[in-house]
Amino acid sequence: MRNNLLLLLVAVALATFAVACTKAMASKESSVQVHWQAENLPVDSTGVNYYLQTITVTGDLADVERLCFNQFNRPMEMLNPADTLIELVPNYHCIASPRFKEAAKGDTLVFEIKTRGFINAINYSPDSFHVVRSDGSTEATAYTRFDISADPRFYAREGSDLMPYGDSIYAINERIMAEVEQSPYNVVPSFKKVTLTGGESTVNMAKIKFEQPKGAIADGEYTITVADNAMTVTAPRRQWAQLKKRLTYLYGDKEISLPNAVINDRPTYPYRGLMIDIARNFQTPEQMRRVIDLMAIYGLNTLHFHPVDDEAWRVEIPALPELTTVGARHGYGFESGEYLPQFYAGDGNPNTVGGTANGYMTRAEYIDMIRYADSLGITVIPEIESPGHARAAIYAMKHRAAKTGDRSLLLTEEGDTSVYSTPQAFHDNIMNPALEGPYKFMDIVADAFIDMHREAGVPLEAIHIGGDEVPHSAWSGSPAIAALSQKEGLDGNKEIHAYFVKRLADSFAKKGVKLSGWQEIALRHSNDYNKAVAPRVYSVNCWNTLPVKGQNIVANDLAAAGYPIVLSNVEHFYLDMVYSHNPDERGLNWGGSTDEFKALNGYPAVLCTAPGANIIGISGQVFAETIRNRGNQEMMLLPKMLGLAERAWNPEPTYTDAAFHEVILGQIPKWERDGLTYHVRQPGIKLVDDGAAFVVNSPYPDAVIRYTTDGSKPTEQSPVVKPGEKIPTGDATHIRATLWLNNHPSATTLLLR
Repeated sequence: MRNNLLLLLVAVALATFAVACTKAMASKESSVQVHWQAENLPVDSTGVNYYLQTITVTGDLADVERLCFNQFNRPMEMLNPADTLIELVPNYHCIASPRFKEAAKGDTLVFEIKTRGFINAINYSPDSFHVVRSDGSTEATAYTRFDISADPRFYAREGSDLMPYGDSIYAINERIMAEVEQSPYNVVPSFKKVTLTGGESTVNMAKIKFEQPKGAIADGEYTITVADNAMTVTAPRRQWAQLKKRLTYLYGDKEISLPNAVINDRPTYPYRGLMIDIARNFQTPEQMRRVIDLMAIYGLNTLHFHPVDDEAWRVEIPALPELTTVGARHGYGFESGEYLPQFYAGDGNPNTVGGTANGYMTRAEYIDMIRYADSLGITVIPEIESPGHARAAIYAMKHRAAKTGDRSLLLTEEGDTSVYSTPQAFHDNIMNPALEGPYKFMDIVADAFIDMHREAGVPLEAIHIGGDEVPHSAWSGSPAIAALSQKEGLDGNKEIHAYFVKRLADSFAKKGVKLSGWQEIALRHSNDYNKAVAPRVYSVNCWNTLPVKGQNIVANDLAAAGYPIVLSNVEHFYLDMVYSHNPDERGLNWGGSTDEFKALNGYPAVLCTAPGANIIGISGQVFAETIRNRGNQEMMLLPKMLGLAERAWNPEPTYTDAAFHEVILGQIPKWERDGLTYHVRQPGIKLVDDGAAFVVNSPYPDAVIRYTTDGSKPTEQSPVVKPGEKIPTGDATHIRATLWLNNHPSATTLLLR
């Protein structure tokens, strides 16, 4: 196999494969440095894809026992027989080797890992390296990554190259930068009806007049009148705070000249949602306020709050302190059961603060959050994942039982020999519906959320139970399930799952709370089940709303069964997907790519074709596997959430892509003012003069574009090229360009000759 040194020599010789240094978090200056690179290998004789990962380690290695890192789970094999790769849990691995003890201070070790599959994005590289020393202490390393986007052999396999190259981006930029008619009333979400009445008014936005409507109006309806140098908003009092925040964000809080007009507006859907995951990587209460502000500004009214999953439990439940003392702390050496392994990031220390591995929201902080959301007209629906995605709760309750001797809240059965694997490669994350522990547990947690909402003075409309991704064999080896199935006449996994959901729906109903869930709680169950459960369901998120071969559209089936549908389609509304398949874009790509235009063009009439379907709204999802800080989360939201907001408010076509992009350009200065991070689109590159020169274009009128022709990634020291300026190509085979907008860099565009 080619080793690290040879690969670097080849890269230098070709002058095309520069190293991009991406520094990992470290709480102090590291004494160990790690460098990672990868190359896709030729398909083997059996037709299987592999890639070679090379990890180069230097520094103070003499008392290192293990080198640990987080990486999305794939089958891996160390090529040096002296080295051992240990999977602690899915996504958390350690390299053990006698070569550590043999190394002197400053030595270099090279580890090669043959990995099944192929790598096509930097998100699938390792993250958060740390070493474990002989005394058991952990230390974060310095960390750099190879420039994966430099050449197709690092991000593509034979017959599969998803990179958006320069010429395709050039065409996209031309389309979205087409000239459009501008108006101060082109906003997101767009107004239903704007009637210009002639003339203009100079409006002091700090003195908006609010008044109650004189008669009955539809839910969410309001009227704006601009006339006589004033703006008057007619709306129910409960909408005033949100409308004031929205209008002052759109037009500022000072004087502005606006055309005189009467604006009639209302949302089409009552549920305009955003799901925020803080379980996998923690976000602070302060950051959640920023998200809630954005929701209010762009007309979203339902926060689907996801603080619980396999990887962590992030909200304090005083009756069960182990949920956060165990479930909100992550590190190395977790065999004690006092905390969980780190799944996506961290330094191996369960007490480190300030990152995304550790932390939770206190009871008081949750109460403050829901009060703030309610003041802006936003409903919060908390999610308690069950029966699947429950690993954090399962292990916290095991720790509780070991500590207290009370086994009544155990969520799994001793002696259960079931063998299963979830899509996230977990084998131990499913509650057992035949035990009483899960129902007692869910009662305690539900009561805690009900109490918090009661204290806040904010209604709890529903509790989302998740209910998704339970493998078919999850309970196949459970004696308790076998006994329950015989007693209740349950036939297989689906009916056992239905039994669990129905019991929770009944329990919540007695508490005066409805139940929400993902599509699995409602999809293709019996008529008797639907009649009993559907009336107690607040919402069902349909994540797969496109046709499956041989089956109906999922949302159509749910509509026929009588469930209230929230379209949450992966291809359009999973905001955690990559903006594009450029290897440097942050996000997941299992569901394709989603940018602001994909979200804008997620039309309900396409996603659900059932006549009179019970669609109550649209929701966007931000799962947090690839989020490592506040900026990462905001970049997933902006500008994607504007496309979501437009479709959730107006399901029919409104803006063209070019007109929508023009609206986004008007929002960017506001995001800059508020210190928000946002995604920047790439420059296009096109060959001209029969390939003797190239030109670039930009999706922004005031961006700076820098280029290289030697294969290296452009930096802020690289030469500037203006849109339309011809640059000779010479002998260059790799032309690259990066765009900077207000110091925010784009992914680098590549054009191959």
